[in-house]
Amino acid sequence: MNEFVREYISVLRLEKNLSENSVSAYKNDLNIFITFLTDYGITDFSEVDNKALLEFFNRKEQSEKETTTNARCISALKGFFKFLENSSYIKKNPMDKIEPPRIIRKPPEVLAFSEIEKLLDQPDTEDKLGLRDKAMLELFYSSGLRISELINIRVSDLFFEDEVIRVLGKGSKERIIPVGSDAIKWVTEYLVRSRPLLEKKSLSKNIVFLNRNGKKLSRMGIWKLLKGYSKNAGIEKDVHPHTLRHSFATHLVEGGADLRAVQEMLGHSDISTTQIYTHVDRDFIKQNHRDFHPRG
Repeated sequence: MNEFVREYISVLRLEKNLSENSVSAYKNDLNIFITFLTDYGITDFSEVDNKALLEFFNRKEQSEKETTTNARCISALKGFFKFLENSSYIKKNPMDKIEPPRIIRKPPEVLAFSEIEKLLDQPDTEDKLGLRDKAMLELFYSSGLRISELINIRVSDLFFEDEVIRVLGKGSKERIIPVGSDAIKWVTEYLVRSRPLLEKKSLSKNIVFLNRNGKKLSRMGIWKLLKGYSKNAGIEKDVHPHTLRHSFATHLVEGGADLRAVQEMLGHSDISTTQIYTHVDRDFIKQNHRDFHPRG
């Protein structure tokens, strides 16, 4: 059965143009499914029926409570069985009547602007790595990049004379994002003072943000940096790379930005994904009431 999964994964990479993260997640879901089928006594995908699928999803739901994870798994299996059906490997698609769970999107936790300022003040800009971190955090918050976009951005993607950067997002979709003056200032200083000290021509490949070995930073490396800086800043919230992206979007919406513009900057294909940022935290609401209500 594994050969069918390998063939499908190749289709996802080459024809569907999915990101490597999405491909890895789908591959993991399908491998878990094959393990279940083996335990269940099924050796061919044509033997999979509604009963087997319901048993699989029941077990998965008990082990993983995240609705989004289960919804993605259903999506992975729907796509896979459709592929098997279209390729005439199976005659009947058992996933046709399986519906994904309704996802209730929770407002993401964001940092207040005062917390953002404390976080951005933490790196020691006299140190080459500290200056890199300062530039990276400023660009991260200024542009709302995904972590994968941040670590892969290249010097040739910076168009600071036009106050924009070019990003290759999900599905290799290119977008142009405005960048603020503070981010431009610090990234420029990093490029002049620190990056030449970190760069190793054979390894750096034009990547903007480099580790001490001259290679691009890893997701885990940035996660650890954020954890350390947020702790030093006295921020008690669970700060992770996506927190800065959430904060970027929320602060724009709270400031009155048009939702379509925010959607474009974030690279969301569907505006319903962006609408989660129309939530406004209670402190912001209360402050507006105090500021603008005649009896506030």
